[in-house]
Amino acid sequence: MHWTSSLMTSVLMLWITGLSLGACNADLVSCRLRAESQKPDLYMDGDFVIGGIFSIHYYMKSEQHTYSRQPIQLQCSGSINLRGLRFARAMEFTIHEINNRTDLLPGITLGYQIHDSCAEVPMAIKIAFQFTNGVEPFFNYTDSCSKTAAAAVPALVGETASTPSISMARILGLFGIPQVSHYATCACLSDKRQYPAFLRTVPSDHHQAAALARMVKHFGWTWIGAVRSDTDYGNYGMASFLKAAQEEGICVEYSESYYRTQPRSKLERVANVIRRSTARVIVAFLASGDMRFLLEELARQPPPPLQWIGSETWIIDPEFLRFNMCAGAIGFGVPRSVIPGLREFLLDLSPAQALKSPLLTEFWESSFSCSLIGSSEGARECDGSEDIRALQNPYTDTSQLRITNMVYKATYAIAHAIHGVICNDTQCDKSAKFTPWQILDQLKSVNFTTKNGFQVSFDSNGDPVAVYELINWQVRKDGTLVFVTVGQYDSSKPRSQEFSISRAISWVGGQTEVPRSVCSESCPPGARKAVQKGKPVCCYDCIPCAEGEISNKTDSLNCVRCPPEFWPNTQRNSCFPKPVEFLSWDDTLSIILIVFSISGTFIAVCVTAVFYKHRTSPIVRANNSELSFLLLFSLTLCFLCSLTFIGRPSEWSCMLRHTAFGITFVLCISCVLGKTIVVLMAFRATFPGSNIMKWFGPPQQRLSVLAFTLIQVLICVIWLTTSPPFPFKNLKHYKERIILECELGSAVGFWAVLGYIGFLALLCFILAFLARKLPDNFNEAKFITFSMLIFCAVWVTFIPAYVSSPGKFTVAVEIFAILASSFGLIICIFAPKCFIIVFRPEQNTKKHLMVKVPSKAL
Repeated sequence: MHWTSSLMTSVLMLWITGLSLGACNADLVSCRLRAESQKPDLYMDGDFVIGGIFSIHYYMKSEQHTYSRQPIQLQCSGSINLRGLRFARAMEFTIHEINNRTDLLPGITLGYQIHDSCAEVPMAIKIAFQFTNGVEPFFNYTDSCSKTAAAAVPALVGETASTPSISMARILGLFGIPQVSHYATCACLSDKRQYPAFLRTVPSDHHQAAALARMVKHFGWTWIGAVRSDTDYGNYGMASFLKAAQEEGICVEYSESYYRTQPRSKLERVANVIRRSTARVIVAFLASGDMRFLLEELARQPPPPLQWIGSETWIIDPEFLRFNMCAGAIGFGVPRSVIPGLREFLLDLSPAQALKSPLLTEFWESSFSCSLIGSSEGARECDGSEDIRALQNPYTDTSQLRITNMVYKATYAIAHAIHGVICNDTQCDKSAKFTPWQILDQLKSVNFTTKNGFQVSFDSNGDPVAVYELINWQVRKDGTLVFVTVGQYDSSKPRSQEFSISRAISWVGGQTEVPRSVCSESCPPGARKAVQKGKPVCCYDCIPCAEGEISNKTDSLNCVRCPPEFWPNTQRNSCFPKPVEFLSWDDTLSIILIVFSISGTFIAVCVTAVFYKHRTSPIVRANNSELSFLLLFSLTLCFLCSLTFIGRPSEWSCMLRHTAFGITFVLCISCVLGKTIVVLMAFRATFPGSNIMKWFGPPQQRLSVLAFTLIQVLICVIWLTTSPPFPFKNLKHYKERIILECELGSAVGFWAVLGYIGFLALLCFILAFLARKLPDNFNEAKFITFSMLIFCAVWVTFIPAYVSSPGKFTVAVEIFAILASSFGLIICIFAPKCFIIVFRPEQNTKKHLMVKVPSKAL
């Protein structure tokens, strides 16, 4: 039956109180104990007697209570826990060593009363009351039963397990009797409000749990199983570990508990959970007895290879090295030590000495399977040939002195505290009277180094500095398991430096690579984790980052959007600058447009040369040579201005390209408009009495071209002054690249420039269309009509193409419109004339030009 400490404490205190009240009244001067005193298993008298309590047996004799008679005396049963016996005898050895010293408690002899708690709460509580009240059957008082007797011991070492220690600490704390435990690791015992007189030389499980969680995180295990003892040690320890594991991002597939006195069905259920689990790492926060039962049950039907992570209770217990399924196990244990002289003391045991103690007698008889007094039925009588040095068991094995050293330190701490209370610089007063509270206060401030080199001190919670060795169960060449220290944990070091590994670890199955235990494989960079519904956070799916987002580390929870001018690579794990797109000089499309632009310019120059050479010929003179040369100059500028649209946009190029285009085209259309008006006026001037040409002679023609052009110049100046074009990075049109373009600045200015050109072109087209039927042999109005028709068609189709074209093609469309309209003008207006001049010189006569021809519709 598993007793909780608080319930048991309350029941027994009520029971003892009831016995006392029933045995005395105000007229009596003494009280008798109804129960027998528990005799110490190991005892030595002295000036001051120190108590000791250890878990030497694991069970207590039980009986069926009838409530009609007094219960039997509490007694331990089962086989001896040889480690517990070694702990008890280590306290003996330490007290003998202290008594032989002259610098510590000189002239003072320490005694001891060492008891076996059977690892059970009832026995621990009974012994706690006994340490408090003494062992005499009578308590004498001066006036009533309400007075409290003096404490039997000034301090005690123990208990071994956490749950009995909690029960004892609640009782002893009421009287201020210091209890220095060597193995009770429950973090709850650090609460000084509940356990004011409890101290320990073994680190608290709070540190062990943090160390285990840090280690599990270090090796990348995010999916683990957990099993614990259903005791204060296991429950508090596992709670601390699970909290630390959660902070480290570790998920627990299952968390099961078991206590050795629970039904076997519970043990089988826990074992089946372990067998069916997918976690390949299991953290076992179990007491040695519970762990042994669990391993024996698992051995019946072995689970898949598991990486065991052990708490210090069993990970350093040599008895478990026989379980090969735990090969490769790792866990933290208190540092290994050497206690000079202890092995000789343990082996210095003869049959005669063993007979002085029932405990040692039981040890001797069970070790050699003989009877010292001939009382054991069926057993041979010990004949003196037994050699204790030939034994190979935990009692004689002093190669792994870990917890034993905690007993050594605890005993020395009490001795130093007594020394501080009753001794001065030169001598000690063995008749000094003191209270347990004085010893407790002195214990809190002790700070010394033991003979084997270990520092002993306590913090405000009564805990030592947590220092652990990382223990690994490694297989030797002969197939046996051994403990190997592979690392260390020191809580006094700065965070992230507490845990260190000093040598290679042998994992489960003898492999050298760290085993994997994850619910889901890590998400690579470029993906994020999406938790699976209804499962722990360690179970997730890997979702690729959305467009425009990246994750640059493994197991990212979220993807991060790249800055506006950056774009992810194909793996979506890094942001790279977006490629900048513009119509560059080395682009294929640019080269084609440049060729056409230069070709157009060359044609314009060639036509100019032809016209200049034949400037006195009738066909050149008849078509207003001055306007023709000005038109050819403006066309040359039109061809060249298309080059300003090529290359990386800059502040000056953006302003130049639109204004140069607007002004040169207006100059060009103005010249064509002037030529159209001249044609109309020339026809009207052929009528008798008409003097219309004097109103539109060369001065007026120049003035009209200048006026039309100045209007466009004024529009451009206003545009550039108010809101000029500027280079702009277009990040919206394409997600994966940047379009470097010229922002219009003022859209009104741009469309005003374009609209004015369109207005002049439309006006020119209308006038030329009206003059298309003039009866000249060489009707220039007809060619102007065609040229304006092409010009207007190009620019009408340009508008939707310009608006809808993406990126650099927007600029290409604009250049194409400029070149197409320029080629349309030069071909329609000048090609027929050049053809006549070069190939039909006989038609380049005034007579031929003045011949009237029948008018025909276009």
